[in-house]
Amino acid sequence: MATQTQLPDDFKCPISLEVMSDPVILSSGHTFDRASIQRWLDSGHRTCPITKLPLPEHPCLIPNHALRSLISNYTLVTPSKSQPCSHPQTLVSALTSPSSAIGTKLDSLTLLARLTKRDSSARRKLTESGAVPAVLKFIDSEDPVLQEKALPLLLNLSLDDDNKVGLVAEGVINRVVKILSVGSPDCRAIAATVITSLAVVEVNKATIGEYPDAIRALVGLLIAGKGREKKEAATALYAICSYADNRRRAIECGAVPILIGLSESGLERAMEVLGLLVKCKEGREEMMKVNGCVKVVAEVLRKGSSRGVQYGLFTLNCLCNYSESFCLEARNEGVLEICMGLVEEENEKIKRRDAVIALLEFDVDKQMCWLNRWRSPQQQTEGEVIVKQSFGMEA
Repeated sequence: MATQTQLPDDFKCPISLEVMSDPVILSSGHTFDRASIQRWLDSGHRTCPITKLPLPEHPCLIPNHALRSLISNYTLVTPSKSQPCSHPQTLVSALTSPSSAIGTKLDSLTLLARLTKRDSSARRKLTESGAVPAVLKFIDSEDPVLQEKALPLLLNLSLDDDNKVGLVAEGVINRVVKILSVGSPDCRAIAATVITSLAVVEVNKATIGEYPDAIRALVGLLIAGKGREKKEAATALYAICSYADNRRRAIECGAVPILIGLSESGLERAMEVLGLLVKCKEGREEMMKVNGCVKVVAEVLRKGSSRGVQYGLFTLNCLCNYSESFCLEARNEGVLEICMGLVEEENEKIKRRDAVIALLEFDVDKQMCWLNRWRSPQQQTEGEVIVKQSFGMEA
């Protein structure tokens, strides 16, 4: 397993200097580990620890799914046994030389993966040296061992933003999509993570979606893959479906019923993707067709994590606003009572706001009266403001 010193600095929280387990983005644009930044905020600070710029009274912490996925996979893509490290240019020469033996190429791939894992400058130099075509050639190889050794190196190279657009231009997507369909389980999971990494750059999201079968292959992995493969495929879909056209493509590939089924089985990342797909009409219509959709959302609200509940509430709000019949079904499923319980959770301000808005979809007058039962005048005032703003009334 990789040690702290082997990991890129970008994986470490600026506050704790430890590797982040739950990275979140502050409104200042900087990423912190959730526990560390929450302690900072709970201490009364309302400035960004890095920029010192002021923050809102109730700062929103946005999950950095792409970074979290990269961190979680990082210890899985590099060999655990230490090996002496040769000069990078020597390793690159061994990769590109037609006379190099297969064993030499495998060793070079292993050492370069280890080197680029912990050194961002090495990643840039390796890209500039012209090694990318050789790496892609190994990914195209019919030899599964060469392919398995080359993929971690490709993932490492994709970590630098300066490399992301260039890698797509080199034809990475086409190769990665093929692996999603026919690669080994480990290779398929890493291939999905590569897509997540490349999609950090906005322009790549559109490019990835336009590749034939890219989204279809990810949806296929949701069906055929095992635990880690499903999670990485859902993470990749979440990364690229912030681009509107990709949402429609995912829906056309049949993603909605599959994601609802995965949400029911406990994969919360699937609910997060549904929270994106519900933003378009086609997504809402598909969700309405799935028998038991309301029950799945209700179960996430009952038992999900804070993030799962947040996406579940958003999905619920959109569907209830779209369909009166869905709203009635949600009421019969006990969602109204669940939302009332969430509103009372004093330490979950984001949840409380979303829950109040969800309540509005059921019975506004009843909920305005119910707000008077909140535990403090401050909570009551906050709730009334949310209600009035949601209906376009002056707060």
